Amino acid sequence: MSIKQRLEVLPWDTLARYRLIEIIALWEGRVTSRHLGNAFGIARQQASRVMKTYRETVAENNLEYDPVIKGYRPSANFCPMLTRGEVDEYLQLLGNHDNLNPHFTGLGLGQANTEALRLPSRSASPPVVRALIEAASQGARLEVTYASLNSPQGEERILCPHTLVYAAGRWHVRAFCEKNRAFRDFVLSRFRAVPELFGEALEGSQRECDEGWETRVTLKLGADPRLTPAERGLIEQDHGMVDGELHLPTRGALVQYVLRELGINPDHLEESPRAQQLVVLNRDEITDWLFVSSSA
Repeated sequence: MSIKQRLEVLPWDTLARYRLIEIIALWEGRVTSRHLGNAFGIARQQASRVMKTYRETVAENNLEYDPVIKGYRPSANFCPMLTRGEVDEYLQLLGNHDNLNPHFTGLGLGQANTEALRLPSRSASPPVVRALIEAASQGARLEVTYASLNSPQGEERILCPHTLVYAAGRWHVRAFCEKNRAFRDFVLSRFRAVPELFGEALEGSQRECDEGWETRVTLKLGADPRLTPAERGLIEQDHGMVDGELHLPTRGALVQYVLRELGINPDHLEESPRAQQLVVLNRDEITDWLFVSSSA
């Protein structure tokens, strides 16, 4: 029986553990039995057996033990066997760490026919993501080469990253930019070369100093009043509104992304109310966050 055939008949929980090993190793650069124990609530001895079995029966040459980091790192010949090797797998794992959804991907559910659109994934290299994670965890600065519409070939910047964020269909990192002297959003796919650590973060560049990130706001949305009563009722039901309002708590820095996801342009009212359907009810309360230049 081939490796592929053996993997296809493994229990879903075993597959989930092997997938976690691959994802953490590739994107964080270090995986240990503790990762498995914390994720699946299993004893350290059992987690160690899972690691051993993965290395011996799934991918013998994928992991190398490094005594310096006291864990396994991906080898130069690392080849994902149970995952796609795409950054979305790691970032979605981070976004879903508080629920069980990722653990059920191998159950083969879906007796009723379903279809989900899979949009193009923006590329991001493992070394770039590892460097961002390391700098954020250590409170360090990074010397990076970042491409933008103003500098398509890339330019040198010094960043102090603090949080990875998924918004408006893409992953970016929230970081203090020393060039702009402000916190900005940097798209992961636009980093060129591997960022290098550049010393400790400067005063005022820490996460708690990011006003846009630390400020909590509530978006209040309603159905476009130009719709007929029946149409407004339908929109209110679609969005689970209470008394004609939908309240969405978020961060100041993410207000624009939330509105974009909902198809709301705060600076333009569509000619047809059916085109937008939703409007902002508390515009005066969130004006400071509607047109903030947050992207780099």
